[in-house]
Formats: sequence, structure tokens, C-alpha cells
Amino acid sequence: MKLYVHIPFCHSKCAYCDFYSTPRREWMEAFVDAAVNEWNLRSEGLTEPVDTLYLGGGTPSSLPTATLDRLLKGLRLDHAPLREATIEANPEDVTPEWVSFIREYTPFRRVSMGIQSFSDSELSLIGRRHDSRRAVDAFRSLREGGIANISCDLIYGLPGQDMESWMRSLSTLIDLRPEHISAYLLSYEQGTRLSAMLQRGKITEADEDLIETMYAHLCKATASAGYRHYEISNFALPGREAIHNSSYWDGSPYIGLGPGAHSWDGHTRSFNPSDLKNYIALNGADTGVREEESRDSLFNDMLITRLRTARGVNIQEITESFGKEIADEFSSQAEPLIKTGMLNVSEAGFITIPENHWLTSNSILLELIRV
Repeated sequence: MKLYVHIPFCHSKCAYCDFYSTPRREWMEAFVDAAVNEWNLRSEGLTEPVDTLYLGGGTPSSLPTATLDRLLKGLRLDHAPLREATIEANPEDVTPEWVSFIREYTPFRRVSMGIQSFSDSELSLIGRRHDSRRAVDAFRSLREGGIANISCDLIYGLPGQDMESWMRSLSTLIDLRPEHISAYLLSYEQGTRLSAMLQRGKITEADEDLIETMYAHLCKATASAGYRHYEISNFALPGREAIHNSSYWDGSPYIGLGPGAHSWDGHTRSFNPSDLKNYIALNGADTGVREEESRDSLFNDMLITRLRTARGVNIQEITESFGKEIADEFSSQAEPLIKTGMLNVSEAGFITIPENHWLTSNSILLELIRV
């Protein structure tokens, strides 16, 4: 079982972010109480132990270490057979003291750090609190503090970002040699400050040709450095693929705690509403909302998640989950896409979207999903 805990606190809101968070630090202790109670209720009757733990957000590194320690003790995972434990962090929080605490007193041996860019002007535009030097210093603090599995995030397609800037950011990160790189194409989410700036004409969206060139360089540069492109936005050195995050793409069950967190038990999806005040008032109890999904929507979920990956999907698993009729229909729809090179078929029978078409995968998926 995979366990995700959404830490809904940030020092401030980044201009592009639509994840649920609040700066209300005075609610941190009550949140921990509620999250621990939610776990106590939801872990009853679990038939398999937790094998991955992921603290995301928000900004988990914004929690005081004493508060983080209380949360971890409340989750009671000291003896869980954890294959991977990850905590997200922002560079401004990563000090030698913080790293020492993480290394000595928590199960986290993997840190995922949101750098986003090594251009100070780009960082300022999107509301990040660190500069490029702080990001490098934070990475070195992690390494020197004994963190041997580091993932770092970058964003491309930022307003005003040109090819030279993107190449410089990517080169700087590759030279640091993190085990894992996540590189995301900027999306303008409704309600974000960046989206409002775009609508008011204060910034200009990156040109599609530039985005395609950035993506092509990303694929080439990471491959040359020994990284495997195993999911649209994710690259890893051999054996360093994210175990927990892969569960979202391969259909493994997971439990999400905290406001805004989602869960999947293998049959049904549910989510906690993004409302920390209500979550605390209910002490984390009975907050989950079940998402009603039809057979078609579950099939679409499988396609959309599996075809994000280098592994892809095969006919056998479609047949086992949805029956021969749907599997045959998928095969028929996939055949012309295979002939035109929009889909590949491996020797093992897995159907994949080629790397050079991942950036425009939505148009391919529209030909395959059930409506």
C-alpha cells in the first residue's frame, strides 16, 4: 500500500500553482492531529503494509521539525517495510540542520526539491522564494548531509524563458547529478496568478515551436547524461525511478491523507475536499468523497495513466480488467495509429506512445478513449 500525506502549508503561493495550500501556520498542530486521526481510522483493516510514504504539498519542509516528528510518530510506520520514503522540500528550507534532522530522525531517504529554474529573473516572476545560488547550496547540503537519492523539478515554457535560459538551467541541474529529474511544461491553471497575468496581457505564452524545441533538447540532454525517460515528465538514472509516483501510473492502490488528497483502492477513487478548516473541524474523520466512475471512465483512466509511461499498456491487462469486447475495440482503434507511427508495439506486446509524440499525447489519447 502506498501512503501519501498532503501537507497543506506554504510560506507563500507561487504564481503558477493550483495545488491546495495555505500560509496559516497556526493551524499546523491541529492539522497533524486530524491527519493522524484520519490515518488511525483508515488504516483499520488494511490487509497489506505501507511500503512507500510520500509527503507532498504544499511545502512539507515548511513544517517545524518538531511538528513533522509528531506527524511521523502518529503514523506509526517505524517498522513498516518501506521501499521508498520521500519528502518534498523547497530550497529556502533546506539547511544543514534540516538535512541532519531528516537523515537522523525520519525514514526519508529521498528528497524531492522544487528548483523550477536557475534563472533569478524567472524565479522572481513565478514567485519563488529562492534564487539560483540558494538552490545549488541546498542541493549540496542534501548531498553533504548524506541524502543519496535526490529528485529535482524544473519548469519549461515559462513566460520570457528562451532557449538559452532553458539550456542553462537544464545543464546546471544535470551537472549537479540528481538521481531523478522532473521537468514539467508550464500550464496556466485557472485561478492562478500567472493565469490572471496572461489574461491581462502582462505576460505572453511561450510559442509552440519553442516549447517543442525545449522538449527535444530535454530528451536529448538527459539521455546523453544517462537518464532514462520513463514517464512524460520524469527522468531517472538506472534504478532510481520514483517507486511511489509510479503507483499513480500503474494502477496500484494508494491512500491519501489531508485536505485535497486523493485515494484509489483498485476499484474506487475518492478525495478529501480542499478545505483545511473543515478537515480540522471534523478531525480528519469521514471527509472522503467518493468519485462515481463508469466502466468507460475507469478504462479511460487506465489508458491516460499507462500511456504516459515508457512501459505503456498491453491488451492482456485491458482484457483482464474490462473484457474482450473493450480490448478488441481498443486494438482496432490503435491499429491505424500504429501504422502511422503515433503508437509503437514492443516485442513484449506493450503499446506505447513514442517519446517524440509524448508532448502532444492528448491528441493521440482522444482517438483511443471511450466517450
